[in-house]
Amino acid sequence: MKTIFLTGKNGQVGFELQRALAPLGRIAAVDQSDCDLTDEQALRRLVREIKPDIIVNPAAYTAVDKAESDTDRAFAINARAPEVLAEEAARHGALVVHYSTDYVFDGTGQGCYTEEDQPHPQSVYGRSKLAGDQALLQGGVSCLVFRTSWVFGAHGGNFAKTMLRLAAERESLPVVADQFGAPTSAALLADVTAQIVGQYLRRDDDAFPCGLYNLAAAGETTWHEFARTVVAAARQAGRALKLKPENIRPIATAEYPLPAARPANSRLDTTKIRKTFGLHLPDWQDGLSHVLQEIL
Repeated sequence: MKTIFLTGKNGQVGFELQRALAPLGRIAAVDQSDCDLTDEQALRRLVREIKPDIIVNPAAYTAVDKAESDTDRAFAINARAPEVLAEEAARHGALVVHYSTDYVFDGTGQGCYTEEDQPHPQSVYGRSKLAGDQALLQGGVSCLVFRTSWVFGAHGGNFAKTMLRLAAERESLPVVADQFGAPTSAALLADVTAQIVGQYLRRDDDAFPCGLYNLAAAGETTWHEFARTVVAAARQAGRALKLKPENIRPIATAEYPLPAARPANSRLDTTKIRKTFGLHLPDWQDGLSHVLQEIL
């Protein structure tokens, strides 16, 4: 039986990965209390003890605004830890699966970003994540780096849950309407990961197409429309909320300044991953519907 080492088991993606990967092997799942990713030697020891066939690393420093003043920790977790995992995976001949972000782009592009587009991160978070991507992709190790956007899920904190909480407290709410992307459920990320890892385990040669892939739900929206959709669906499901969808006011990014810059365009072209692995990626509304069924 194959052994899969999974970090960040209590994060929203890690939680779903435990479910999705379970049929593929023995899961050795850890969280921050089991494995401090800033402790390089402890991380190396753990990998050497487990001797995994596959390392799946959804763990990350995701406090985007806090990262602006916590640079060392953000880079330790998002950049150095993946580099260590790559080095250890190379020793054991393991595959590394890692998750990246739309924040590696500046968001000024007009179309959907492809894997070939040049990254240009505008925040500490984005720069630290890009450094982790490069450590894996240039580290001489078999790896899959999945670049995704606007992640949400039934487990853990995220935008959809924040909107539900605020909708129960307020009768009016401003939400940014000039940033575009595809909300992507943690369950979708986990299910696609399991499908591709399953293909990897069934391969009969060494020509598996590793590398960088965009992975996001189909379609696009704005944070404002995402918020309206969440609140409308919750009210229709019978959730008692003060806020009505029509009272969610569209505002510009400039009206809601934050320490870290956000990409205005987070749209990712998923042609490569769909064609390479024969996948169908559902619309973002499908993922939202499933998540709301769980949490409402």
